[in-house]
Amino acid sequence: MHISYKPLWHTLIERNMRKEDLRIAAGLTTNMIANMGKGKHISMETLTKICETLNCGILEVIELEQDGTIDYEINQ
Repeated sequence: MHISYKPLWHTLIERNMRKEDLRIAAGLTTNMIANMGKGKHISMETLTKICETLNCGILEVIELEQDGTIDYEINQ
């Protein structure tokens, strides 16, 4: 599994914000925004800043995605 920032990008679109707007409002560096754009990990402190800035929960910022294409059936 890996972390996806898709919910964050959707949240920004819904709020008519750009990544640059978030960067300035949350006091993030350009490297932090770039790392999220590349799907790289960021610190919990940074995630907290984003949630506080957007006044939202963590699930509006990140989600877990399965690696690969393996599908598992529940109750086989």
